[in-house]
This record gives sequence, structure tokens and C-alpha cells, in this order.
Amino acid sequence: MLNLFKQNHPKGLYLLFFVEMWERFSFYGMRALIVLYMIQTLMFSAEKAGNIYGWYTGLIYLTPLIGGYIADRYLGQRKCIAIGAILMTLGLFLLAFGPKTLFFISLFLMIIANGFFKSNISSVLGLLYGNDNDKKDSAFTIFYMGINLGAFFSPLVCGTLAVKFGYEYGFAAAGCGMLISLILYKSLENKLLGESGKYPIKTINNIEQDFDNTENQSKSLKALLALMIFTIPFWVCFEQAGSSLTLFAEYHTNRNLFNFEIPTGYFQSLNPLFIITLAPLISFLWGWLRKYSKEPTSVEKFRIALLLISFSFLILTYAGFLSETNLVSPLWLVLAYFIMTIAELCLSPIGLSLVTKLAPKKFLSLVMGCWFLTSFLGNLIAGFWGGKFETLTTVQLFGALTVLSFITGLILVCFIPRFNKYMKN
Repeated sequence: MLNLFKQNHPKGLYLLFFVEMWERFSFYGMRALIVLYMIQTLMFSAEKAGNIYGWYTGLIYLTPLIGGYIADRYLGQRKCIAIGAILMTLGLFLLAFGPKTLFFISLFLMIIANGFFKSNISSVLGLLYGNDNDKKDSAFTIFYMGINLGAFFSPLVCGTLAVKFGYEYGFAAAGCGMLISLILYKSLENKLLGESGKYPIKTINNIEQDFDNTENQSKSLKALLALMIFTIPFWVCFEQAGSSLTLFAEYHTNRNLFNFEIPTGYFQSLNPLFIITLAPLISFLWGWLRKYSKEPTSVEKFRIALLLISFSFLILTYAGFLSETNLVSPLWLVLAYFIMTIAELCLSPIGLSLVTKLAPKKFLSLVMGCWFLTSFLGNLIAGFWGGKFETLTTVQLFGALTVLSFITGLILVCFIPRFNKYMKN
């Protein structure tokens, strides 16, 4: 892990690390509770809750496309981050303390907030490093650890408060996390981020000149956008964590451990815990392979991710088969999350770094929004599919995801030579 931090990174990285950590604390704390809250408090069916969850998590990855455009053309990334943080704080506190009739208003505020926040904070991080691509991979690995540090603690804190005192306390804790993120950001942005992301790009002529700078850059960007399509099935599988995997933990898993019933929300901490543990090891592995000129390209890492997540759902399919007669051991979920995490580390931080390497700077936030657009489509389908939990068997539910991700991985293999030719990363 220490090797990641020995590369003389700008101090702004660590500000963005903690700002994102607290923002992810708020998001994952809310995410661990929202489906069960809709079913147990708002009395929605599992199908309705799953569909709402899918639309919500999908739209928070669609709006960054708009937020990125606004940042690039009108406000700059930094102002957009602040606007997003303010709206997100309001949305979470409204969810915690507002009347239940305003439930959808609170979700709407958080969707808009993510649009301003999500793509722009990653873009600012990329701008801090300019053309230093070697350090970017390391920086995004560190940044990704911050994301998952917040994601690890939030289900434990918010989940415990929800069980002990009620859902509103869990949502309030998530709101406090976002408030800390906002205060931290506004206190230190000018000191530590310099000019990065402070101003928008105002003239369309400059944008066009940058886009048409070289034919190779244009081809690289088109290849990047095409590669993004292959990530959609990955997110369909991965985002089952907040819907069908939560319901599997609640209704099909033996959660009694030494006379203690493990709160369902605790399982949401497995993925970030494994991220924090495995990210330095995976980063070291890539560096070690690089020394011997054997490091997989970014596209090859995407293929590994798809095949690994397929394997994790094959395990869940078998666990689902066992659960038809008895509650199953929580170790099945632990193993599945472990493999899913390795898959995520082969795709998500690699993709973020790849966007900052290949996207023209004047289009950076917009292209980053396109990256999150794939998560929108993946989350939307994931919510729809997770909503089938009551109408399909777990074998059917998880088995279909196993096949989907495996076939997508095989198709990507056919395109790897062409992607590698144009992307060279």
C-alpha cells in the first residue's frame, strides 16, 4: 500500500479523497437501507421497490452527463461539485426528517445532486495531473480507496442506527456525512486545488479545435465510447448488491452468529472492505507485470472483470439452489462479494483513469458523464431484474446474470485487438 503513496502526489488528491469518502459514506449508507425502507415502512411490494431503486440508482448515473456539460461550458467543475454537495445534503435530511409524502422529492434532489457532483470530482482529479498518465493510475487507485472507505463504514453506522432507533436515524447519519464532505471541500478547495476545474470552457470553437486536434485522438475517443457499451452488463450484475442481494441476505441467509443477528445492511460493507484490502495488492500486481511487459491492457482488464463477475453469480446461483430448502451460510455471500470486488478493481478505477487519459480536456467532464451513463443503463436494468425477486427463483434470477456477463466477456474477446490498436492504454 505504501508504494501508492510514495509518488509525490499533489495535496489536492487527499482533499478529493476525503471529500469523496464522506460523499460515498452518505450514498452507501442510504443505499443499504432504501429498499428495505420502501418495503417495510412505505409498504411497497418488492417489485415496486426494486423498480424505484433501479430508476433512482440509474438516474444518478445519467445526470452526470448533464452536469458534465454544464461544468465544461458554463460553471466549471468546482462550482458544480459545491452545488451537488448542497443539494445532496438537503435531500438526505429531507428523507430523514421530512414527511413520507416527500419521499420522491428527496430522491429527486439527490438525483440532481449527483449530476453536479459525480463526474466533476473525478474530472478535477484528472486535471490535477495534466499529462502525467503514469501517476494517474496510482491516483485513481488511492481515490477509489477513499470511495470504499466511506462505503465500508456507512452501512455499519447507518444500518445499526436504523435497526436500533429507526430508518430516519440511519438516513440522518448519511446526511451528516454529506455535510462533513461539503464543509471540508469549501474550506480547502482554493488552497489545495489551485486552478484545476475552476473555470468553464466558454467557446465552442476551442472545443471543436481540441476535438479535431488529431485523427488518432478522435479514433481513441470513439474506441473508448464503444468500450463503454461492454460495461453495461457488468453494472447490471454488480448493482444487484442494493436489491436482489440485499433481499437474498434478508430472506434466504442464516444471519445468526453466536446469538447475534447480523443486520442485513452489514453485508453492504463487504465490497468496500475488500476494496480497501485488495486495491493495493491489485495495483502492485499490475506494476509487477508492467516491469516484465506482461501487464494486461485496459480492455483486457475489462474482459477479466466480466468473466470474474460471471463466476461470482455462478456461486450465487448454487447458493440460491441450496436456499430452496434451508437458509444458507453467509459465507456464500462473502465469497461472491470477494470475487465481485476483484472484478470491480479490474474495471471501475481503470475506466475512470482511462477517460482522463483519452478524453480531450475540453470535453473531459462530458465524456466522464458518458462513462457514468453506462452505469445509468446498468442500474436501470439491474433494478428491473432485481424487482423479479418475488416472481423468479433465485436460481433463475442469478443464473441469467451468470450467462449475461459470461457471454459479454466472450464477445469482448473478439474486439480486443481492435480496441488495443486505437487506445494503446
